[in-house]
Amino acid sequence: MIKGGNVGLAALSEDTGSVILSLGWSTATGEGDADVSVLLLNAGGKVRGDADFYFYNNPAAADGSVQLLGKAPTADGSEDRIGLDLTAAPADVDRIVVAASRYGGARFGDLADLRMTLADRAGETLLGFTIEDASVETAFIFGELYRRGEEWKFRAVGQGYESGLAGLASDFGIDIDDDAADADTDDAADAEDAVPEEPVAVEQEASPAAPPTVPAQAAAPAAEPASRRPRTAKKKVTLPRVAKKSLAENDSWRRARLFPASSLKSDRERETRATSVLLSVIAQVPEFGRRLTAAFGAPAGRMETFTEVSLPHGDSPKRPDGVIRVERAGKLWTALVETKTNGNPLKSEQVQDYMDIAARRGYEAVITLSNDVALEGSPLVDIKIDGRRKHKVALWHLSWAEVAHHAQMLIRHEGVGNPAHAWLLQELLHYLQHENSGCHGFQNMGPAWVPVRNGIDDETLCHGDQRAVDVVESWERLIRQVCLRLGGELGQRTLPVQRAKRGSDQVSRREALAEQLCQDGRLHAELRVEGTAGILAIVADLRTGRLRTSIELPVPDQGYPLTWVKRLVRQLAEAPADLHIETLVEGEGGGPRGTLERLRPEPGNLLPKDGDRITGFRLSLFKSMGSTRGNAESGFIRSVDDAVDRFHAGVVDRLERRAVRRGAE
Repeated sequence: MIKGGNVGLAALSEDTGSVILSLGWSTATGEGDADVSVLLLNAGGKVRGDADFYFYNNPAAADGSVQLLGKAPTADGSEDRIGLDLTAAPADVDRIVVAASRYGGARFGDLADLRMTLADRAGETLLGFTIEDASVETAFIFGELYRRGEEWKFRAVGQGYESGLAGLASDFGIDIDDDAADADTDDAADAEDAVPEEPVAVEQEASPAAPPTVPAQAAAPAAEPASRRPRTAKKKVTLPRVAKKSLAENDSWRRARLFPASSLKSDRERETRATSVLLSVIAQVPEFGRRLTAAFGAPAGRMETFTEVSLPHGDSPKRPDGVIRVERAGKLWTALVETKTNGNPLKSEQVQDYMDIAARRGYEAVITLSNDVALEGSPLVDIKIDGRRKHKVALWHLSWAEVAHHAQMLIRHEGVGNPAHAWLLQELLHYLQHENSGCHGFQNMGPAWVPVRNGIDDETLCHGDQRAVDVVESWERLIRQVCLRLGGELGQRTLPVQRAKRGSDQVSRREALAEQLCQDGRLHAELRVEGTAGILAIVADLRTGRLRTSIELPVPDQGYPLTWVKRLVRQLAEAPADLHIETLVEGEGGGPRGTLERLRPEPGNLLPKDGDRITGFRLSLFKSMGSTRGNAESGFIRSVDDAVDRFHAGVVDRLERRAVRRGAE
């Protein structure tokens, strides 16, 4: 579509009651990211109240009409998705405005390939719109959905604001309280640093089935009075650090668990137990169930889940592992679930049968769940979709790592509305992380790993070898899982950075990375952690068998080089002694470098002797990488996890803490 154009949704598809809007941009050439927001407007072009403003502090509507689904990485940036249930939109809502904003003074002109797509509930793209004239704007209206009689139409807007999210919101009748937001953010930070002496528990009525008490912060905050204004500053709700007390006589006693995993003996038992545990929890914890199913086009409504169902198919019935059904306004949304645990692969013929059953019975989706991580352009199973069928069925995939990530985000960072629900999620997370559950995420680099490493060692790996592409895909799956795990622990969005030439697809991008692997024997990855000054880089050198984790820090705008290096060494006072620090200078040549242990007495050794201009510093840690393809003690996957954890905890986190303390002083 072109700017200013409009189209009726009914002309695009027969089923547009629920749609998914995706806002994307490229961050390969620019720094930072953007956040989406949605505004519901009445016929006068204003919100009915502050509750009609949906953004990171208010991500979902109670009636299910709006759901911010979060970010997903793309080849060269990220994509933010929004689920809209137009059938649930209140009758007095005339327009739905979809926008995005940047923070910290960043401008949309620094991003590239600003685009918006609209898809139906099955994920099929119906239209697209590209913004090509962004410059100094810090907020942008991408498009809007509006009523014309009984029909919804879409208009490509492309209007920018230099006043950011607060200015955009105020333009539609929302009174922003950023001063209060800043104060609340400072209070939250102070509360997070405080460690209470005794646990704070939620009072409950006595009941034989009552779960253990959990910290009060696990519950979502009470509804704010109508006079309380929205706060555009981002807020985080975290659990306090509470000392755990045990009544056990000795440490060998095991705490009773709602979902025991130690007695599981076979893959079939693990698969059946994991399916039942997960489906029961998503049906009982609305926030968790909605978080998982909204991304698949499910509406907000009453949810029921079933396991081991029998459905007719040809000569013999088929038994999918589970079924999810959501009822809203007398209509049903149904998905079949196929589960694999313990690293077992999905079977194409099995998933194909379920797709055919779903199409015949009018079900909306088939959801596969396994330890593997899905990649764009590299399907886990080969499925043929019959385009002649009127009813479309969407095929979605979840990894167990994603399930654990969402549970972790809710109970440790965002909170849920009920203490019993928080306890259920804690029990689910404990089960998923148990060594015997079989739900451990991506744990095998695949059969190509050893031949590729051997080929690099003896220099026999040839360009165009498909096994190198397979290793690149496994590496990408591992990095996505690292992002999920690290983001869940930190409570911050963590996404892989994928740099590629504009216009290149995922297949050609991976082929180019495979050629690079054949040439230099290295696997490269970059992670962007929200709130971190730089990008965390990971390099696995298969020639030397070493992992390098690093981050580049720019120099301040003011001051003297000697002051910069002294301050940097002070900031790293508690960092590992084997941390390598390299001075980055203009030109192709490298600057001085050394370990932190040697630089502490003489920080001035980091200054270039020939007076070259310093552009920044690179901080790196090195470690030996595992040789096997799995997640055992000597495995490559375990070594990558350990390297990222050590670097973030020992270097990045300490830099951030020192920066916060310096700002407070």
